[in-house]
Amino acid sequence: MGSTLDTLWSKLSDWGRQFIEILPNIAAAMVVIVIFGLLSRVVSRLAKQGLYKLTGHQTLVRLGSTIARIAVILGGVFIALGILDLRTTVTSLLAGVGVVGLALGFAFQDMAANFMSGVFMAVRRPFEVGDMVVIHEVFGTVEDIGLRSTTLRNFEGQICIVPNKDVLQNEIRNYHTTGERRVDVDIGVSYGDSLREARKVAIEAIEGLAFRDPDREVTAIYEGYADSSIKLSVRFWIKVPETSFLDARSEGVMVTKEAFDAAGLTIPFPIRSLDFGIVGGQRLDEIAPRLTQRVS
Repeated sequence: MGSTLDTLWSKLSDWGRQFIEILPNIAAAMVVIVIFGLLSRVVSRLAKQGLYKLTGHQTLVRLGSTIARIAVILGGVFIALGILDLRTTVTSLLAGVGVVGLALGFAFQDMAANFMSGVFMAVRRPFEVGDMVVIHEVFGTVEDIGLRSTTLRNFEGQICIVPNKDVLQNEIRNYHTTGERRVDVDIGVSYGDSLREARKVAIEAIEGLAFRDPDREVTAIYEGYADSSIKLSVRFWIKVPETSFLDARSEGVMVTKEAFDAAGLTIPFPIRSLDFGIVGGQRLDEIAPRLTQRVS
């Protein structure tokens, strides 16, 4: 019994002596952790200011400042462990972090791809909230830009959520980037009407629209022959988002129709021709008896 107590006392004495010997290291490690804790706040504040200048994305700014703060604190912890001569622990922690990061990367690769795409979009900013865009075959208005997905509201009123990975991997068509948009109004002009007069009437009708961009010329181009008419495309420009594209096109259709009616020009209905085998220069009433005999 006495031998056991002597052994226990010896161990406790050794531990106490070792603890006293490393007290300066413990104090130094605590000072390092406190210093790095205070430094992390400064770094977080500087990172937040820098990210605000780079991008106005609130979520990305908060995330970046938090990551900067955690990185500084972890650096202080590793230095403190090194002061305490726990290099093996530091190595084990780093190895564990690497293995966990690799496993999470494989398990959540789609989520990671969406997240990195969101970060890239927050920096590049290809569109803003409120822009009218076409993204991954979805045409609508941007409602929200997150770090993992982008939310659109289409013109039928539905909410469409597109993963950011798909946003970057597909064409992005932004109708608000330039602040202007061209409106095309297609009209069918009768073969019996004067093409030059029809073009002039259409241009004058569009030029009377108050919301069109007066700095851009109204153009009218004949694009070819259709089944029952000659296709005329009248083009003018509007400012967006001040002017609605759908309202502008609707108004353009109405004023050109009214102008054609006032000028006596015809927008023909679709016409279908029946082929009775008439040779050039012949009239239908001339070959009608032969057709009747053939049918009988």
